[in-house]
Amino acid sequence: MPEWQRLDVKPGMTGEWQVSGRSNIKKFEDVIRLDLRYQENWSFFYDIKLLIKTVWVLLLHRSGAS
Repeated sequence: MPEWQRLDVKPGMTGEWQVSGRSNIKKFEDVIRLDLRYQENWSFFYDIKLLIKTVWVLLLHRSGAS
């Protein structure tokens, strides 16, 4: 079950959900899909890209938890 598979990775500071418009993502299935995409694509450079994307989103103030 994908809902449980996503728990194979420890939570971190950020994630696909946080930088992909979390205020616009309403379905839990979409959150699971993003978590599984992270697992499938994980690498050191993928994490670096995600951190840079997180900073970018924070600086643009376009994704806050609204």
